[in-house]
Amino acid sequence: VRTASCVYVGDFLIPPMRNRVSDAINEEQRLFISLTDVVIDDKDRSDFVAVNKNLIESIAQL
Repeated sequence: VRTASCVYVGDFLIPPMRNRVSDAINEEQRLFISLTDVVIDDKDRSDFVAVNKNLIESIAQL
């Protein structure tokens, strides 16, 4: 997940009722996406990060 200030690499769990990453991202009632086992800018680590969807510039699946 890329924002203007950081790149987050981690695990994104797609909810059972969704089939694609885009379905989960475009879900209007959720303002944040949750990432686990996250590496931030290739140097910092975190068990959990909530990213505001309005700040996301791009998402790539690795």
